[in-house]
Amino acid sequence: MSTVIYTGKTSTAGGRDGASRSSDGRLDVTLSPPGSSGVGTNPEQLFAAGWSARFLGAIGRAAAERQLRVPAADAINAEIDLVSNDGGYLLQARLNAKLPGIEPDLARSLVGRAHQLCPYSEATRGNIAVELNVA
Repeated sequence: MSTVIYTGKTSTAGGRDGASRSSDGRLDVTLSPPGSSGVGTNPEQLFAAGWSARFLGAIGRAAAERQLRVPAADAINAEIDLVSNDGGYLLQARLNAKLPGIEPDLARSLVGRAHQLCPYSEATRGNIAVELNVA
């Protein structure tokens, strides 16, 4: 049985040249197309921010399963590419994990497990190319 934990609600007007606001007012951003001189952010950046934040939480959960703690200086640098493909568009992603002080093989194992636990990874699995890297 599934239980909804949280529902994020936003309203966007004007598409890539518009604005998005959350129902609680905590998110209020101006949008502009990628590579433009507009002052706003774009959906690819927002997706990268959300996925990287949630993926870092999943790394913490993967570490906890092994009774480990991730270092305070941990980080996920997410890169989301918007790709033109045969008249359409698709996304691809790179999740670059920085886990200082954790042995590289263990870090790769935690990142792999996090990719199984993260709901953003689950939502994109099989739909877009995802590259996992450990710095």
